[in-house]
Amino acid sequence: MTKTYDYDLFVIGAGSGGVRASRVAAAHGARVAVAEEFRVGGTCVIRGCVPKKLLVYGAHFAEDLQDARRFGWEVGDCAFDWPTLRDNVLAEVERLEGIYGDILERHDVEVVNQRATVSGANEVTLADGTKVGAGTILIATGAHPVIPDVPGAGHGITSNEVFHLEAMPRRVVIAGGGYIANEFAGIFHEFSCHVTLVNRGDRILRHYDEQIRDRLLQISLMKGIEFKFNAPFEKVEKQEDGTLRIFLAGQDPIETDLLLWAVGRAPNTADLGLEAAGVALGKNGAILVDEDNQSSVPSIYAIGDVTDRVQLTPVAIREGQAFADTVFGNKPTRVDYANIPSAVFSHPPIAGVGMTESEARNKLGSPKTYTSDFRPMKNVLAGRNERSLYKLVVDESNDKVVGIHMIGPDAPEILQAAAIAVKAGLTKAQFDETIALHPTMSEELVLMR
Repeated sequence: MTKTYDYDLFVIGAGSGGVRASRVAAAHGARVAVAEEFRVGGTCVIRGCVPKKLLVYGAHFAEDLQDARRFGWEVGDCAFDWPTLRDNVLAEVERLEGIYGDILERHDVEVVNQRATVSGANEVTLADGTKVGAGTILIATGAHPVIPDVPGAGHGITSNEVFHLEAMPRRVVIAGGGYIANEFAGIFHEFSCHVTLVNRGDRILRHYDEQIRDRLLQISLMKGIEFKFNAPFEKVEKQEDGTLRIFLAGQDPIETDLLLWAVGRAPNTADLGLEAAGVALGKNGAILVDEDNQSSVPSIYAIGDVTDRVQLTPVAIREGQAFADTVFGNKPTRVDYANIPSAVFSHPPIAGVGMTESEARNKLGSPKTYTSDFRPMKNVLAGRNERSLYKLVVDESNDKVVGIHMIGPDAPEILQAAAIAVKAGLTKAQFDETIALHPTMSEELVLMR
């Protein structure tokens, strides 16, 4: 006889991926519960991409208000009030959390507001000691910001805490060279902070196209953001006045009011009972899964950042959908990880999809590249010298566009549509045959020769 469990599916973690998997599995007829020890919505909604993007919007008004004068608007003296933006953003986060909760409720998913750990192949234990049986267990606990093992590192904060600052600092040091570091560098700079970005390596955004990331570095330097490369942290000391003194290898100490760690994220697998249950983990604690999101224990699956495959919210959502359709919907589905678009909401933003030029050279030999280096119309009238750069990478053997990379205003918004062309395998000739939409920045994508 088939053993009966309390639930067909028990999900640990109610982030974007866990919520999608829960509601879709329930829609397929499964009895589903999801445990969340913090807040429904996960990193993206509560302390990640959503509130960060709202800060990006808020920060951009600093330039927009300056530009408005060149467009005939009489703009008086403006002052920025951080508590107003902070509180409005946190209120929006709370609203979205409620929506996520309503989604689960409408799909008859039981929400357990406490920590859950794995205590067997088909059993989880709740924080209050209750043991629950489940035919299938899904781990969707996400990841957390890494704080390096440096003396005094605890004096810094991470992206988790940055949305709750009591006041805007005058000086900020950001540790890291990835997308989180560069996004907050732009945000704090627009809020009139002196920003120093410290990276232990010799480049920023190493997974993005070299020309594009070099353009961001050039623009950031022109704006007044400082960069220190090849500068590992030695220690952090808190001064009597509450400021911080940061010691770097081979560099003079830096005095700052705030230190933000943005040096990477690690999967949330500690103390979940996974290894005792027989779940194989990678060297960084990531759950090892196959193409169907199944772990080494057949009844235990994992999706999203906890697997450390592609740490992007839409990927976690797609994985959650594929898991639920495969296991409970009788619709075997696998996620295609090729040509995933990504963006950096820096100032200006970066967006890219497909192969970079260097990747194409390694895989294809001698790809063709086309670039458009231009000053957007708005920047011309505003008196800004900031230039945009668009780039197409083309496989010379079949004329397919295998990569699109761009930096400039609204680059992520433009790239989403352009990414469809790369995913569909369209050719450079088909780009050329498309009539330009004028006057727009996006028309440059079909005018490169």
